[in-house]
Amino acid sequence: MPKRIETTDELKILEDVENDKYHSLDSNEFDPMIAMLKTASDNTIERLTKKKAINIRLLESDIIRLKSMALNEGMPYQTYISHMIHKLTTGALKA
Repeated sequence: MPKRIETTDELKILEDVENDKYHSLDSNEFDPMIAMLKTASDNTIERLTKKKAINIRLLESDIIRLKSMALNEGMPYQTYISHMIHKLTTGALKA
C-alpha cells in the first residue's frame, strides 16, 4: 500500500519536483555543499546546547516550593528550574 501524503508542504514539494523546480548538483558542487551544511548544523547544535550560568535571588519560600516540585518530578531543583524556564521560553508552558 503506498504511503498517503497528508500535508500541504509535502504536496507542494511533489508539485515542485514534477515541475522541475529542483535540480541535481554537479559533482564539483556536492562536496562544498555538504561541508557548508555540516558547518551550519554544527553551529546550530552548539548555539542551542550552550549553557550559561546566572545568579538569581529568590524568596526562600519559593525555593522550598521549587525543591518540593522538583522532588515530585524526580530531578534536582536547579535542573527543574532550568527545565521550567526552557518550557516557558519555548512556549510549551504558558505564564
